[in-house]
Amino acid sequence: MKLQSNAAPAVLMVRPANFGPNPETAGSNSFQSAAQTGELDKIRSQAIAEFDVAVDTLRNAGVEVIVAHDEFLEERRDAVFPNNWVSFHESGDVFLYPMQSKARRTERRQEVIDTVKPRFTVHKITDLSGTEEKELYLEGTGSLIVDYPNQIMYASRSIRTNEGLVRAHAARLGFSAVVFDAVDRSGMPIYHTNVMMCLGTSYCVVCLESIPEGEVKKAFLASLGATNHEIVDISFDQMEHFAGNMLEVATGTSKPALVMSITAFAALTQSQKIILEKYANLIAIDIPTIEKYGGGSARCMMAGIHLPAV
Repeated sequence: MKLQSNAAPAVLMVRPANFGPNPETAGSNSFQSAAQTGELDKIRSQAIAEFDVAVDTLRNAGVEVIVAHDEFLEERRDAVFPNNWVSFHESGDVFLYPMQSKARRTERRQEVIDTVKPRFTVHKITDLSGTEEKELYLEGTGSLIVDYPNQIMYASRSIRTNEGLVRAHAARLGFSAVVFDAVDRSGMPIYHTNVMMCLGTSYCVVCLESIPEGEVKKAFLASLGATNHEIVDISFDQMEHFAGNMLEVATGTSKPALVMSITAFAALTQSQKIILEKYANLIAIDIPTIEKYGGGSARCMMAGIHLPAV
C-alpha cells in the first residue's frame, strides 16, 4: 500500500534511564563530544529533563508521542535514539536492524515494541540483526531516508550503512534504492544519512556539498526532481548544527509539522524557513545536552510509526 504522505502519523520515543557519550560510536560520529567521569550524573539528569520537555512540546503541537521507558544499564547510553534499531511500516511490519555498537544492541527490546500495540497493529517482527556477526550494519532510519509515497530509500554509504543491506531491504519492501557517498568537510564518510538529509512529502533538506560531484549526484538529484521535491540546500556549517536532522510528522490537522532542534532552527536562514513553512509548521525542541554528548538530534530521537491503527 502506498502512503499519500511522508509524515509519520505518530512517533515512538524512549525515555532514557542512562545517557552519555558512547565510546563505541565516537570513532565514526564526529558530532559526539567526550565527557569527564565526574560529569556523567549531571549530563544524564540534563538529558532526561530535555527529553521530558521535548515530549511535552511535541504533544502540545498535536503530535502523537508514545513513550517507552528504558531500564538502566551502565553501557546503554544511546537508548534515547530508537530510530537506529527499529522501524514501523504501514503493512504492519516491524523491522529490527543490525547496529555497529555492541552496547546498543541491548536496546532492541520487545517491551519497547509492545508500547505501540494499544494504538497500532503489529503483524510481524523481522529481525535483520544477524548480519552483525559479519560486521555488516544498517542502522534503521538513521541509515535510510524513506520516501514512503514514492517507495524510494535513500542511503549514504558508511561503516554503519552497508550498500548490500540497503538494496536487499529496499527489495524486501518493493522499494527502489538510491545509494550514494556523502562526506563531511574533512572528507570523512558521514556516519548516518539522516545527518545530511531530511525528506518531507514535498521537500528535501539536504547538504548537497557533502555529495561529491559526478553521475551518482546527478542521479540523486534526478530522483528528487522526478518526485517533485523542492530542495532546501544546507551548508556544511548548517549540517554541523543538525539542520539535516529533522522529521516530518502528522499533527491531526491538514498541515504536518517538521520537528528539529533549536540548534537546527537557529542555523536555518530566513529564506529557508519560509520555504519549509509552505509545507509544514516548524517545531523546535531544546536538546543541547543530547546533541552534544549523544551526537544525535531531534530526528534520531523519534521512530516514526506508520503502522495501521488498531
